[in-house]
Amino acid sequence: MPRSQGSPDRPQLSRDRVLRAAVAVADGGGLGGLTIRSLALQLDVKPMSVYYYVANKSEILDGIVDLVFAEIELPTPGGEWRAEISKRAHSAREVLRRHPWAIALMESRTNPGPATLRHHDAIVGTFRLAGFSVPLAAHAYALLDAFVYGFALQETSLPFESSEDAAEVTGAMMEHFASGQYPHLTELATDHVLQPGYAFGDEFDFGLDLILDGLARSLPAS
Repeated sequence: MPRSQGSPDRPQLSRDRVLRAAVAVADGGGLGGLTIRSLALQLDVKPMSVYYYVANKSEILDGIVDLVFAEIELPTPGGEWRAEISKRAHSAREVLRRHPWAIALMESRTNPGPATLRHHDAIVGTFRLAGFSVPLAAHAYALLDAFVYGFALQETSLPFESSEDAAEVTGAMMEHFASGQYPHLTELATDHVLQPGYAFGDEFDFGLDLILDGLARSLPAS
């Protein structure tokens, strides 16, 4: 059985505290920096103490993925499906912006935790109660995850964060356009990206609405 460890100046150790510390380590340095040793350092304990609560790194990954899923706001099965699925998509995007290392792990684990299972069940239930057939619900779920996870990955990989940064990066690229060999990229940059108020994040709502519109058209007439 796991044994609590601590002192008057330090919270007692527990499996939940170990996993939340692992999330903090991954947030700070990515999965590559998450080791038993770095986790023990984050907890201010000896590495062997960690093994009372997690058997190995695989168990840690299972646990922290479940914590990430637990942060995503769930849709309510039986509610208006577009609003519920949109709520979940926006929440997932925000959570993955906080934990970009999790994108590659979200669907890779073979030992899902309770939060992960509740998350998947709520989404499938939302589609099914809205009239989606089982195959259509599966298609919808796969399509939305591909979009949400893909957008989150692209967003975290961009070489800029704000609209001012985007203008600076694009402005530097414009030097390559002076030859006139890339007229369409020049047009895109000058007429769209470099315009006041441009934000790459706005593409999320545009894409999500297209997907939801297409799914709505796929539903059988009531």
